[in-house]
Amino acid sequence: MAQPTRYVLSQDIDTNHVVSNPMNLVLLLKRELPRVRSRSFPGKTPTLAAGFGSSRKIYLGINIQLPGLPLHHSIHAEQFLLANLALNNERQLTHLAITSDGIYFDAPSGYCRQFLHETREASSIQILIKDATRGEAGRFETLQNLFPRTIRPTIFFQPLLLEPHDNKLTLSTYHDLVGNICEELERCNHLNCTALAAANRSYTPFTKSSSGVALLDNVGRVYRGWYMETVECGLSLGLVQAALVDFVARGGTEFNTIVQAVLVEKKDALVSQEKTTRMILKKITNGNCVINVFHCHLDVAEQFRRNIINIEATQGGFGKHIY
Repeated sequence: MAQPTRYVLSQDIDTNHVVSNPMNLVLLLKRELPRVRSRSFPGKTPTLAAGFGSSRKIYLGINIQLPGLPLHHSIHAEQFLLANLALNNERQLTHLAITSDGIYFDAPSGYCRQFLHETREASSIQILIKDATRGEAGRFETLQNLFPRTIRPTIFFQPLLLEPHDNKLTLSTYHDLVGNICEELERCNHLNCTALAAANRSYTPFTKSSSGVALLDNVGRVYRGWYMETVECGLSLGLVQAALVDFVARGGTEFNTIVQAVLVEKKDALVSQEKTTRMILKKITNGNCVINVFHCHLDVAEQFRRNIINIEATQGGFGKHIY
């Protein structure tokens, strides 16, 4: 369920007017830059990304360096933007602009271009290019022109990063700390329910290691995030980073105000998130966060359905197996 956020702009903005002229998008980002610069998160010069969803809402993303951790744990502005779209159930990105100073607008890095290619109709995303120091008026280039040769593992691959997912997972045990699972997970703020709902939305087509996390701050607000893979698996977005996007987008300021976390993942997952989750949260909260980990498994009915599909595919000698 989408939550109120300062990183989604939809009121008093004519999005058709903004995208009709690159300069309108330039002015929009210049207006938002001061607010991004005022954030208390450490790191290099803030980078702001603005993207238009197919709903015509405008989404923002910023780069975040996690204090005390190596840079590969950082969140790129483009990653923040895509996680923001996913958290708000937006299925498609149509336009994108990235800047650090309001003067120079360039293409996303190769790292993030691959991430963008995991979304619906990615090749047609319009990206603002502008260098005011050269007197450029600004223009839109498609992602296809900027990144003509993307990585695709098989002919069956579908870019479904922003599509709705239900991984049909359920908790394996009902420990006292877990309690009962609510029927409408997406509408529940219990940490265990929120983490399980996040795991069910996890996008892991390559490792099948669905996982989700829920965070609680010291005033009772709950945030969530899920693991999002890319074809180039090393570029995937971790579930803690996705949850921190939710935290920042909804007004969180200091990471050490996060006091509790619940991680839900498969016990026999090819990729486990537990050690990384504990390491990141211990570091950024100064050890103030209590972390509980619970395992999940595929719902029995869903497992039976997949077994039948795999048997039929094997007997037929073709087709796509589901695991």
